[in-house]
Amino acid sequence: MVKTKQPRKQRKRLYNLPLHKRRKQMSARLSDELRKTIKKRNVPIVKGDKVKVMRGEYYGKEGKVTMIDYKHYKIGMEGIMVKKPTGKEKAIPIHPSNVMITELKLTDERRKKTLGR
Repeated sequence: MVKTKQPRKQRKRLYNLPLHKRRKQMSARLSDELRKTIKKRNVPIVKGDKVKVMRGEYYGKEGKVTMIDYKHYKIGMEGIMVKKPTGKEKAIPIHPSNVMITELKLTDERRKKTLGR
Protein backbone atom coordinates (compact mmCIF):
# COMPACT_ATOMS: atom_id res chain seq x y z
CA MET A 1 0.00 0.00 0.00
CA VAL A 2 2.69 2.50 1.01
CA LYS A 3 5.44 2.90 -1.56
CA THR A 4 7.84 4.97 0.51
CA LYS A 5 10.37 4.12 3.19
CA GLN A 6 10.24 7.53 4.83
CA PRO A 7 8.57 7.29 8.23
CA ARG A 8 7.15 10.81 8.02
CA LYS A 9 5.29 10.00 4.78
CA GLN A 10 4.06 6.67 6.16
CA ARG A 11 2.78 8.43 9.29
CA LYS A 12 1.13 11.15 7.21
CA ARG A 13 -0.71 8.58 5.08
CA LEU A 14 -1.80 6.67 8.19
CA TYR A 15 -3.18 9.80 9.87
CA ASN A 16 -4.98 10.93 6.71
CA LEU A 17 -6.63 7.60 5.90
CA PRO A 18 -10.43 7.72 5.56
CA LEU A 19 -12.36 5.94 8.32
CA HIS A 20 -13.50 3.05 6.10
CA LYS A 21 -9.85 2.19 5.36
CA ARG A 22 -8.78 2.54 9.00
CA ARG A 23 -10.87 -0.53 9.84
CA LYS A 24 -8.42 -2.72 7.93
CA GLN A 25 -5.47 -1.03 9.67
CA MET A 26 -6.97 -1.81 13.09
CA SER A 27 -6.07 -5.49 13.00
CA ALA A 28 -4.71 -7.62 15.80
CA ARG A 29 -2.82 -10.88 15.69
CA LEU A 30 -4.63 -14.13 16.30
CA SER A 31 -3.80 -16.69 18.99
CA ASP A 32 -2.01 -19.84 17.86
CA GLU A 33 -5.21 -21.97 17.96
CA LEU A 34 -7.17 -19.46 15.85
CA ARG A 35 -4.27 -19.05 13.45
CA LYS A 36 -4.29 -22.79 12.74
CA THR A 37 -8.04 -22.95 12.12
CA ILE A 38 -8.44 -19.72 10.13
CA LYS A 39 -5.08 -19.81 8.32
CA LYS A 40 -4.57 -16.06 8.79
CA ARG A 41 -2.09 -14.15 10.94
CA ASN A 42 -4.27 -11.18 11.87
CA VAL A 43 -7.87 -10.02 11.55
CA PRO A 44 -9.58 -6.63 11.95
CA ILE A 45 -10.95 -6.20 15.47
CA VAL A 46 -14.72 -6.20 15.96
CA LYS A 47 -16.73 -5.17 19.01
CA GLY A 48 -17.40 -8.38 20.94
CA ASP A 49 -14.10 -10.18 20.19
CA LYS A 50 -12.22 -11.48 23.23
CA VAL A 51 -8.67 -10.12 23.39
CA LYS A 52 -5.64 -10.45 25.64
CA VAL A 53 -3.24 -7.56 26.28
CA MET A 54 0.30 -8.50 25.27
CA ARG A 55 2.18 -5.25 25.99
CA GLY A 56 2.14 -2.47 28.55
CA GLU A 57 0.80 -1.89 32.02
CA TYR A 58 -2.18 -4.22 31.62
CA TYR A 59 -0.18 -7.21 30.28
CA GLY A 60 -2.04 -10.50 30.60
CA LYS A 61 -5.51 -9.04 31.16
CA GLU A 62 -8.32 -10.51 29.05
CA GLY A 63 -11.73 -9.20 28.16
CA LYS A 64 -14.25 -8.37 25.46
CA VAL A 65 -13.80 -5.40 23.16
CA THR A 66 -16.43 -2.82 24.15
CA MET A 67 -15.38 0.19 22.08
CA ILE A 68 -13.49 0.84 18.85
CA ASP A 69 -12.20 4.32 18.01
CA TYR A 70 -11.20 4.41 14.35
CA LYS A 71 -10.27 8.08 14.54
CA HIS A 72 -7.56 7.60 17.18
CA TYR A 73 -6.64 3.93 16.47
CA LYS A 74 -7.68 2.72 19.94
CA ILE A 75 -9.88 0.01 21.42
CA GLY A 76 -11.52 -0.34 24.83
CA MET A 77 -11.92 -3.54 26.87
CA GLU A 78 -14.42 -4.41 29.57
CA GLY A 79 -11.77 -5.47 32.11
CA ILE A 80 -9.66 -2.30 31.88
CA MET A 81 -11.52 0.74 33.18
CA VAL A 82 -10.77 3.97 35.02
CA LYS A 83 -13.18 5.72 37.39
CA LYS A 84 -14.00 9.29 36.38
CA PRO A 85 -14.65 12.09 38.89
CA THR A 86 -18.37 11.92 38.03
CA GLY A 87 -18.46 8.30 39.24
CA LYS A 88 -18.82 6.72 35.81
CA GLU A 89 -16.32 4.21 34.50
CA LYS A 90 -14.56 4.66 31.16
CA ALA A 91 -12.51 2.18 29.14
CA ILE A 92 -8.78 2.92 28.97
CA PRO A 93 -7.77 3.17 25.29
CA ILE A 94 -5.29 0.54 24.03
CA HIS A 95 -3.65 0.33 20.60
CA PRO A 96 -4.76 -2.80 18.69
CA SER A 97 -1.17 -3.83 17.93
CA ASN A 98 -0.71 -4.47 21.66
CA VAL A 99 -3.46 -7.08 21.93
CA MET A 100 -4.02 -10.63 20.68
CA ILE A 101 -7.43 -11.98 19.66
CA THR A 102 -8.23 -15.14 21.61
CA GLU A 103 -11.87 -15.63 20.57
CA LEU A 104 -13.73 -14.25 17.56
CA LYS A 105 -17.30 -12.98 17.51
CA LEU A 106 -18.85 -14.88 14.60
CA THR A 107 -22.49 -13.80 14.72
CA ASP A 108 -22.05 -11.76 11.54
CA GLU A 109 -22.56 -13.93 8.44
CA ARG A 110 -20.26 -11.78 6.29
CA ARG A 111 -17.42 -12.13 8.80
CA LYS A 112 -17.90 -15.90 8.93
CA LYS A 113 -17.68 -16.04 5.16
CA THR A 114 -14.48 -13.95 4.93
CA LEU A 115 -12.77 -16.02 7.63
CA GLY A 116 -13.62 -19.23 5.81
CA ARG A 117 -15.73 -20.87 8.50
